[in-house]
Amino acid sequence: MALDLSYIGRTYPASAPYGVSRAKIREFAESIGDDNPLYTDPAAATAAGFPDVVVPPTFLTIINLAAINVVIEDPELGLDYGRMVHGDQKFTYRRQVHAGDELRVVVHIEDIMFRAGNDFINLRADVYDADDEIVVVCHAQLVVREAEKPAEVTG
Repeated sequence: MALDLSYIGRTYPASAPYGVSRAKIREFAESIGDDNPLYTDPAAATAAGFPDVVVPPTFLTIINLAAINVVIEDPELGLDYGRMVHGDQKFTYRRQVHAGDELRVVVHIEDIMFRAGNDFINLRADVYDADDEIVVVCHAQLVVREAEKPAEVTG
């Protein structure tokens, strides 16, 4: 089944709040082998001008992936998870995320394309803090291999 092109521009409801904690940051930093003291030492983080320890750049994958899964699991979209691969990921920080932040994610489908026998779906996830300010914008591209050519695509 081809992806439903009418989903371009669709926005999904915000995720439940996610509390960023020192323990979660430490655990993530250890899992990726990054011993930067800004991730584990509150004194080092405050000396660098942050209110608490900060997250490694890819930490938000934790909440971003959960939010994207809501899109992937939407049965009306028509995405075949068994043929899906991750194509690209980008994080644009508006401010550094730190322990104590309460974050929620709103996912938008920016585009759906068919090229070279594959579907491409471009997603944007806006990560909001407790003050309803966007702190990070995440972009992801998912590729569905050997996709069915949609009727609207010619050539």
